[in-house]
Amino acid sequence: MIIIFLIFGLIIGSFLNVVIYRLNLAESLLGRSHCPHCKNKISWYDNIPLLSFILLFAKCRYCQKNISWQYPLMELATGIIFAETAYVFLLNGRLENWLETIFYLGLFSALLVIFVFDLKHLEIPMPVLWLALIWTLFFLLVLDGITFIPGQTIFSSRIFSGNLGGLLAFIFFFALSFGSKEKWMGMGDAYLALLIGLSLGWTKIFFALLLAFFLGSLVGIGLVIFRKKTLKSQIPFGPFLVSGAIMTVLFFDLFPIFQSW
Repeated sequence: MIIIFLIFGLIIGSFLNVVIYRLNLAESLLGRSHCPHCKNKISWYDNIPLLSFILLFAKCRYCQKNISWQYPLMELATGIIFAETAYVFLLNGRLENWLETIFYLGLFSALLVIFVFDLKHLEIPMPVLWLALIWTLFFLLVLDGITFIPGQTIFSSRIFSGNLGGLLAFIFFFALSFGSKEKWMGMGDAYLALLIGLSLGWTKIFFALLLAFFLGSLVGIGLVIFRKKTLKSQIPFGPFLVSGAIMTVLFFDLFPIFQSW
């Protein structure tokens, strides 16, 4: 089963690359893929995730221009994340586990698009974020519905935990953005934090933010040391928020100290 999710993730990763490319150009998602350089249509046998990149030696069949490493890396990352999600949540066949798996696969797909788009264009793609928010709210309501226990209070529900987590994260990042006049954080980061807080709940959002700031500091210091960036350079924070969120969902149980929160 894990192999099936890995292959499925590779295919979805290929589609996410199309979303990232066409979203920036405001192009329709319909229609066959084409080379961004020579505009030739890409045949199905040149569009097989990972394999085609290797067989073509990372070059377009028609113009011989280099194919960006973004494409295989995105496919591989999506495949691994999908496989790990299945491993974490599908240890038994309960309906709740299947629904959680579907929810997180959709959420992670949106987050991966946000990760790459923000990294490339220093901008959070808001249409993707709004869709992810709707997706998250819908599944929180569904999961609360099938796991409802008579006598259970609203304070123990997913929707309450999610809304509280989203509100706390949004207020924190809104304050950073407003207080710095968007020099430290953009408003897009505040809405991304809202999405992550909503999906993780208030008990896990702190761990996700801790990871995000740790990774951001680590990468930022490294870039300055190796003179790739200066202290005044703009570094997108969205990728670190996304990384913190995905790592929290998949590996939170490895840190028992945080599970008592």
